[in-house]
Amino acid sequence: MAGSLERAKRGLYAEWRLHALSVVSLAVAFVCLGAALLVVVNLHDLKERWGRIGRASVYLKDGAPPQQVEALVSALKQTEGVREVRYLSPIDARNAALGVADPTLKALPQDAFPASIEVDVAPEVPEAEVQAMVNKLGQLPAVDGVETYGTWTARLGSLLQGGTIAAGALALIVFGAVLAVVASTMRLALTRRRTEVEVLRLVGASDGFVRTPYVLEGVFQGAIGSATALAILALLFFTVKAHADGDLSGLLGLDPAFLPLPVIAAMIATGGLLGALGGALGLRKLTAV
Repeated sequence: MAGSLERAKRGLYAEWRLHALSVVSLAVAFVCLGAALLVVVNLHDLKERWGRIGRASVYLKDGAPPQQVEALVSALKQTEGVREVRYLSPIDARNAALGVADPTLKALPQDAFPASIEVDVAPEVPEAEVQAMVNKLGQLPAVDGVETYGTWTARLGSLLQGGTIAAGALALIVFGAVLAVVASTMRLALTRRRTEVEVLRLVGASDGFVRTPYVLEGVFQGAIGSATALAILALLFFTVKAHADGDLSGLLGLDPAFLPLPVIAAMIATGGLLGALGGALGLRKLTAV
């Protein structure tokens, strides 16, 4: 094995231009796959984050008696699991909208913003209990409606499912491209080293002995290509994040994260495995060389 590894290193060095071109092609393919995985990972984190938020906006009817509103606020504050209760008057709601960049919201009159009670529930409270509280609030005479993040979370779940399917389809395309590139590269490298192969056969080398260095070269190509793609993706990700970190965190309520270490390791391992398969496929007609 050590001899095959040394021959593979010599082959990489001797045909470095050919292998460099192959690595670039593989890196482009893995950048596409990595970008898709990055979107799916952050969508999953976002879904988990919003799914754990126990928050409800209780919209009050116009002209709701102050006594009922005060009693409702007091009752909510005494409810087990409720961390914070905030009453927002129409003026407070409009002032909050003034901080939004949308000029349409800023142009709306004060009457367009209903009074509401914002309720924050501790994350450990079961979703069923939160929903039961929402149902009871909706039946109160002073309440016009209750809005939670359940609909948003469901839509985000559908988006995540679609993104996962799209990433899976893209992975199949990338895998096929990697196999084709590595196989073509190995066939060309084998053709260029025809004399070396003939000499090895003359001294009695088996086909397995001849093939092994080329398969190892495919492993190196795949692993280096995927690692290069991850480095490019990380550079782009952290550059964009540095310029828009505050905006993204404020908009999503979540700090965007790069691919976790297990996914990074899996991508590099997958690149090496595909490189080995591609190298083996490229050497199927070894006897014809």
